[in-house]
Amino acid sequence: MLIDSLRMAWRSLAANTARALLTMLGIIIGVAAVIALVSVGQAATQSVTAKVENLGSNMIVVVPNQAQGVTLHVADGNWLLATVPQISAVAPLLEGGVMSRYGTKTWSTTLLGTTPPSEQIQGRSMSAGRYLVGSDVQLRRQVAVLGATTEQNLFGGLNPIGRTIQVDGMPLIVVGVMNQSGGAGITSNPDDEIVTPVTVAEQILHTNNVAAFMTEARSSDLAPLAVGHLQAVMSRRFRSSTAAEVVSEDQVLKTLASLTGTLTVMLGGIAGISLLVGGIGIMNIMLVTVSERTREIGLRKAIGAKRSAVALQFLIESGILSLGGGAVGGALGYAGALTFTSALHWPSGTSLSTVLLALVFSVAVGVVFGMWPALRASRLDPIEALRQG
Repeated sequence: MLIDSLRMAWRSLAANTARALLTMLGIIIGVAAVIALVSVGQAATQSVTAKVENLGSNMIVVVPNQAQGVTLHVADGNWLLATVPQISAVAPLLEGGVMSRYGTKTWSTTLLGTTPPSEQIQGRSMSAGRYLVGSDVQLRRQVAVLGATTEQNLFGGLNPIGRTIQVDGMPLIVVGVMNQSGGAGITSNPDDEIVTPVTVAEQILHTNNVAAFMTEARSSDLAPLAVGHLQAVMSRRFRSSTAAEVVSEDQVLKTLASLTGTLTVMLGGIAGISLLVGGIGIMNIMLVTVSERTREIGLRKAIGAKRSAVALQFLIESGILSLGGGAVGGALGYAGALTFTSALHWPSGTSLSTVLLALVFSVAVGVVFGMWPALRASRLDPIEALRQG
């Protein structure tokens, strides 16, 4: 019986190819949207997570609450290092927007004043030259380390090492260029910045207020304890529990995972609505089909066809429509997600489980929405059906 029902369902759909294709279109769009949006959401999560992990495995950031008048200075780094035994390194961050110039080329970027430990804490690496050293800070050497984007915009294909740039009117000698990081930084884009000794940044930015302190926990196991200790010493010093925000990499990853996970679910839900609309389209067409084939149904029942056989035929038809639409939509969604993530240089977020889940859901939608037309067809009275036909 199943083989006969399949053969009859296929023959019926083939007789109305244009209608079948248009009916499948809703499922195609729905499945493609679900796969594409969920895959892009997963790829974004992987990309952001990878960038945050590159900041440093044990990094903890202390950001003073300037809205409450809390200010920290470079010397406070030594106080944090001496007070909190769970951290092994501290580096201040002075930050401000500047205009840089080399020859006739100008570039608006971010100036970051810091100290040598920031290279280790952030896990930065050099593509050319060197990073800051202790004597640069102590002797106020007017040197600069460029992010990859800044270097490209100021020098193009020229070797920048040893050349002098102007930063808000102050000459700085380029001593190094950092490798591309992917754009995830603490306060700015590390690929589009100029790093200079904190003592030089104080002169250029006309401030000695630190935007944040980067600290490094002695081990990943000690990081949670270090976060609590840093929060406690800041609260005690400024007599406020909100004197500073203390954030570890692990906390950032958990927050990002929660946000991106919620976003992915929302995107999938929105796309799922279009899949439901496609299911409603199948139901409407199948109801029309039942009305058009009333005589055929009456003849089948008159010669002994059971209600279950009639219902099965129409369920198979709706299942074929949803399965075909799901297969085409799955291929389009996969290709679209792959193209989008490749263009943004993101890791592929498309998994086989996502495609299979969308395909199963599309078939389920087709069967569920095909149930009513199938039951309606099976309940037709043969005499009335023949009379109407």
